[in-house]
Amino acid sequence: MMLGAISMVFPEKGFYITEAYSIHYPTTNSLFGSKKEVKKDISAIIALADAEEKVTENNTEVAEITAIELKDTAIKLNTSIQYKNANKSALANFFNSLANINKEEKSIRILHYGDSQIEGDRISDYLRLKLQNLYGGEGPGLVSFMPVAPSVVNKISWSANWDRYSLFAGKDKRVKHTNFGALAHITRFFAYTPLSDTTQYKSAWVKIVTSKNGGAKAGAYKKIKLFYGGARTKTHVELYENGSLNNSDSLLSGGNFNIKEFNLNQSALLHEFKFKGKDSPDFYGISLESGKGVMVDNFGLRGSSGTFFNQINFAQLKNFYDYLNTKLIILQFGGNALPYIKTKEQADNFGLYLKVQIATIKKLAPQASILVIGPADMSVKVGADYVTHPQLENLRDAIKKTAFDYDCAFFDMYNCMGGHNSMLSWVEQGIGAKDYIHFSSGGARKIAVLLYASLINDYNVFQKSKTK
Repeated sequence: MMLGAISMVFPEKGFYITEAYSIHYPTTNSLFGSKKEVKKDISAIIALADAEEKVTENNTEVAEITAIELKDTAIKLNTSIQYKNANKSALANFFNSLANINKEEKSIRILHYGDSQIEGDRISDYLRLKLQNLYGGEGPGLVSFMPVAPSVVNKISWSANWDRYSLFAGKDKRVKHTNFGALAHITRFFAYTPLSDTTQYKSAWVKIVTSKNGGAKAGAYKKIKLFYGGARTKTHVELYENGSLNNSDSLLSGGNFNIKEFNLNQSALLHEFKFKGKDSPDFYGISLESGKGVMVDNFGLRGSSGTFFNQINFAQLKNFYDYLNTKLIILQFGGNALPYIKTKEQADNFGLYLKVQIATIKKLAPQASILVIGPADMSVKVGADYVTHPQLENLRDAIKKTAFDYDCAFFDMYNCMGGHNSMLSWVEQGIGAKDYIHFSSGGARKIAVLLYASLINDYNVFQKSKTK
């Protein structure tokens, strides 16, 4: 009774203390359960994901899941990629490149940019696994010397004197230039300090351990390409394979788009770089790859809202996109902006910020198609219940409008999960994380399966339409 009495007189929005702190008390509804949130039934979505994974296991084309479609045709629509127009022109460049992959002089690239939902190679790894099995290609692609999270393909470790300088979640003030490369961050083993005759040499190392968990193709890369620039002196580099020296050479000074290529001699599971110099280059990343087929690069940028592309040196970023033969860019952002969005106007403003980024990408990579993925369901705690963030659908709508305004394809991850309050059910089934924001590894796989199934199905439809 005492609790109920307090809840009746305590302000619903709590007491304001500072900008960061306020005191809240459960409402009468939350205490006595008069307005209990209903969990979404996601059984049909999970069944579809499981069935799609089975039919794509050994087939190029995605078979129809007739039994599930007959029960609920809306499920299939909600898990499909959406387009501004019926001819699905948004992905035409990518589909044409995939159809003519045997004519490509080198591998084609899919760059998957996203926030922490994709870190650790989540979602990207499944796209890579399936596409490389169908169209060739080896290796996980472009990765950082200092990844935020380990991937299923590689575990990377480094000596203590390395540091990361980021742009993707706000520019690092220690960096006075804008040459951050395609990964929107750089790594160095030497700080930005004045260089003099008394400057001592520093040594550093990076070890790359390859796992077979990402599939045979992902671990079978035959080349390592080192992307670097900006050093004031030459840097000595050595590459070891399983402890044996592969190559010893010098990295150039200056520039903002230098490439050092190493051909691998054996199927080694351990590669180690050793560096020595009076200054460190800016390392933009290393690409673990082969010469042909499809590469899927995972750029999981924790804390990012994806509003950094227009802050990178345009000429440098264009060099990356051209050299990598980029044919599809996936943008999966919005989750980190949502906590700061309180109104529909603010949600719409994020759509405007995203427009600037997409316009920049289209200018620098006109040959690439763009697929925008909307945010997943994200829950906030209201009293004793977890409910969908009140501005999530407004943010999703703003992102979708921007995608269509610029003729990008759109994948509605929120609806794909089941829509309003679906995260509760995902968490309950162990495929959502306990923070009610992220997927578990199993949940990320189910989203990846549904995304891939829709992508390859649309590709097959595109191909058939060309033969009519």
